[in-house]
Amino acid sequence: MMNITNGMQYMSSTHYFSSYNDSIVVSIKGNTFELERILTTFTTIDLSCNKFEGVIPTIMGKLESLKELNLSNNKIIGYIPQTIGGLENLESLDLSSNMLAGEIPMALTNLFFLSFLNLSDNQLVGMIPKGKQFNTFQNDSYKSNPGLCGWPLSKSCHGDQKQPKDSTKIQHDEHFWFGWKPVAIGYAFGGVFGIVLGYIVFFVRKPQWSIRFVESILNQRVRKKSPRSNANSRRQNQGR
Repeated sequence: MMNITNGMQYMSSTHYFSSYNDSIVVSIKGNTFELERILTTFTTIDLSCNKFEGVIPTIMGKLESLKELNLSNNKIIGYIPQTIGGLENLESLDLSSNMLAGEIPMALTNLFFLSFLNLSDNQLVGMIPKGKQFNTFQNDSYKSNPGLCGWPLSKSCHGDQKQPKDSTKIQHDEHFWFGWKPVAIGYAFGGVFGIVLGYIVFFVRKPQWSIRFVESILNQRVRKKSPRSNANSRRQNQGR
């Protein structure tokens, strides 16, 4: 923590013969800065341009206050840890010019404040994640990774499919299909029945038979609906 009464504290040499302050050159968001005085609250890690080997430790994701992380121009291998997605305050991530492999973790899309990303010159593969801050990064963030595909690269991923239709629209289309289909069938049946009945009436010229035929169909439907109607129809037939 910083003591407000004493003002801002800086890292400096306390050796008796020293007469200079420590300074450091850091690369932040692609730009190089020389800091002559370093705040003790400085939240940047720049280990670029060294010969570091091995993998990125997963414990790096515990540095929740970290804002800039630069591990570029080393010999780092392995995968990008999922835990990097837990650095909620991270604004700049530079892992370029290493030998990183595997896919870009979807967890990195959770970095809401990430405004600079450089993963170029690695051996990354797979589809580039979409959404949130990843929609703002351009081709330079991913170049020289032959195995990467998808936007913003010109190389499309094999087997890419179109975005699925909205679920609400799908339900509406299905409801519309099942709604008009019975109506259309009813109209078709009614049209055929009307043509047959008209033929019988006007060409066969037996209207009494056609009327009885229609009545018998109607009576059958009524009988299926109610047992009382069946009893009434039987009484009517007996009376005749």
